[in-house]
Amino acid sequence: MCSGVIKDELMCRIDPEKHKTDMEKPGCRLIDFTNKPMKGYVLINDTGLKTGQDFDYWIGPALSFNPK
Repeated sequence: MCSGVIKDELMCRIDPEKHKTDMEKPGCRLIDFTNKPMKGYVLINDTGLKTGQDFDYWIGPALSFNPK
């Protein structure tokens, strides 16, 4: 899985090595559906997606990581 939409949030699979840094970005939170955090999977709400540049920040790395 690369990216998608869950309710009103963008879901992205990102490089787990960059996970800690990305978690500090506004509007970003860890996916934790089963009380088991999923490192490398994040949800981004509207706070983190105010501009096209914000969207590109998340989609670019998700697309880059996807082939791995």
